[in-house]
Amino acid sequence: MIRCAVTITLVPEAKGGPFVFWEDLAAGCAKAAALGFDAVEVFPRSIEEFDSKQLKNLLATHRLQLAGMGTGAGWVAHKLRLTDPDATIRRRAHDFAAAIIDLAGSFGAPAIIGSMQGRWGDGVSQEQAMAWMAEALERLGPRAHAQGVPLLLEPLNRYETNLFNRVADTLEFLKPLRTQNVKLLGDLFHMNIEEADIAAALRLAGDKLGHIHFVDSNRQAVGFGHTDLKPSVQALREINYAGYVSAEVLPLPSPEEAAKQTREAFRKLFSE
Repeated sequence: MIRCAVTITLVPEAKGGPFVFWEDLAAGCAKAAALGFDAVEVFPRSIEEFDSKQLKNLLATHRLQLAGMGTGAGWVAHKLRLTDPDATIRRRAHDFAAAIIDLAGSFGAPAIIGSMQGRWGDGVSQEQAMAWMAEALERLGPRAHAQGVPLLLEPLNRYETNLFNRVADTLEFLKPLRTQNVKLLGDLFHMNIEEADIAAALRLAGDKLGHIHFVDSNRQAVGFGHTDLKPSVQALREINYAGYVSAEVLPLPSPEEAAKQTREAFRKLFSE
């Protein structure tokens, strides 16, 4: 069964980013439950600043699940990348991601590697960056497996990274890895930029698809842009996708309206 989630960020440095609820975990969970979401996707600033006991209590109180946990603060707040030319920063990036994996895994949820993947250039060759990325995933994938969850790798659009942009290329990169515990996060905003056919890319991902960011062409809630998502929804049905579709969207025209629109779009698209 496909379930619907909404994002909550606790990262002040991410101001202006595509997250629905901001900097108040309790309020975000209460609003998510009131609107009928099944789960929340949470972005902590760091493990040290995060109250896992509070999250556990909030999820129980509101009968929510944790759909996933982002590592984006590793880059946005702490300037850590898994492909940084500085070995010390790469080690710190690994440790940051590993801690998020352990925390998310304790709730039965996967962690997401998105912006922390970094990029090649400025003296770092594509081959070297890819080798560092493979090394990181070979260590982080098994760590997630030990928690009983996959590790999610998110292809981003070309303006945010030059490492992983398209589903097909990302799948090819993952094939030779020893760890087979890395799955893809398909973000429909990034896919709208990079994929010639979003539905075809989702079918290609198949059982390697672990999560969806449910978002329209303009990074707003589904229905506030121009993407026709019916073919994508049909593709998800064809591959028997049973994960979350999560609203990583701009909080426009307000967080509440973005959340309500997401919930209504989900109800309409997935009940037809």
